[in-house]
Amino acid sequence: VQVVESGGGLVQPGGSLRLSCAASGFRFADYDIGWFRQAPGKEREGISCLSNSDGSTYYVDSVKGRFTISSDYAKNTVYLQMNSLKPEDTAVYYCAADIHRMGIPTAQAMGVIQSIYEGMHKWGKGTLVTVSS
Repeated sequence: VQVVESGGGLVQPGGSLRLSCAASGFRFADYDIGWFRQAPGKEREGISCLSNSDGSTYYVDSVKGRFTISSDYAKNTVYLQMNSLKPEDTAVYYCAADIHRMGIPTAQAMGVIQSIYEGMHKWGKGTLVTVSS
């Protein structure tokens, strides 16, 4: 299972960015994909998750209505469209993937993915998003 993040950069408050998570090495349709971020001096937090199995999505309150997670099966890529960016969105953004577990809400799946990645130190390099004027 391999995922690689890209698309970060410097953007002004109120601006937009689209992050990409390119996946390989697994059957894309059977996996849940989560986006996580770690701001300077803070712990990593889950912000959104998508189940490729049933299309369900989840967002934490701080990004709900501003961020949109989507999947392109043809490209084995999950996107995070980020609009109305705020300085507090500044962070390194990571994506992570794990097999879909039947009967588990997408919100819980995001937590499971994070636990696995934290425990196995599987995080990639991430992509830096800086929101500043």
